[in-house]
Amino acid sequence: MKGAAATRIVAWGIAITLVVLPVVGVMQGWFAAGRWPVTQLKVEAEFAHVSAEQIRSAVMPHLGKGFFATDLEDVRRALGALPWVESVEVRKRWPDTLLLRIYERQPFARWNENRLISRQGLVFDAPGADQMGDLPRLNGPDSRLAEVVSFYAQARKAFEGRAQLSIVGVSLSERGSWSVTTDSGAEIVIGDRDQADRRLARFLDVYPQLVAGRHGGFAYADLRYTNGFAIRWPEPETTAAPKVGS
Repeated sequence: MKGAAATRIVAWGIAITLVVLPVVGVMQGWFAAGRWPVTQLKVEAEFAHVSAEQIRSAVMPHLGKGFFATDLEDVRRALGALPWVESVEVRKRWPDTLLLRIYERQPFARWNENRLISRQGLVFDAPGADQMGDLPRLNGPDSRLAEVVSFYAQARKAFEGRAQLSIVGVSLSERGSWSVTTDSGAEIVIGDRDQADRRLARFLDVYPQLVAGRHGGFAYADLRYTNGFAIRWPEPETTAAPKVGS
């Protein structure tokens, strides 16, 4: 009896193998690289910096395979490598379509002149970053990026609604000294951060009296004094002497 049972088990094993092998062969043909090619690419996004040509160039090398053989992760990585792309969602839609949802990075500020900071707090390289003059200009060591962004918010709050001044930049030197740049191009050196609120308040309280009757603003201010600050005004423009005819 045991021998007969063993024979039946072996027979079933052979039968199952014979059934599975043709099925595997059929499935391999179904999923073959050249089967059901992807012929349509549909993109959902709002672009300010990423172009349709960049998307096509990034995706096309991965579309030479069939619908099932197309690797979505490869497509996602290729698009994610574009300078302005924040994140990508990739899906397939039967029988021949690839659906893309692309989220573009939103720049918050320039970082050290030629790089950008996204609204998610990530530093990235992008063509034309140094041309974006409407963005705040933040400068400092890469390791202290979060601190520089935080100080920018602190300084902006100090200037809000005061003295008709606003700031467009913040810098942290290698020695740890803070300074801000106003919308007129003037530089204000503050020094230590723990003294920033007090020093800025002292300067801004008297600034309206300092500029009363003057045309134009100051060029430079140094707030690192115990009981006051130093201020430098722009050099007056010189008028060329009229030529006397002979």
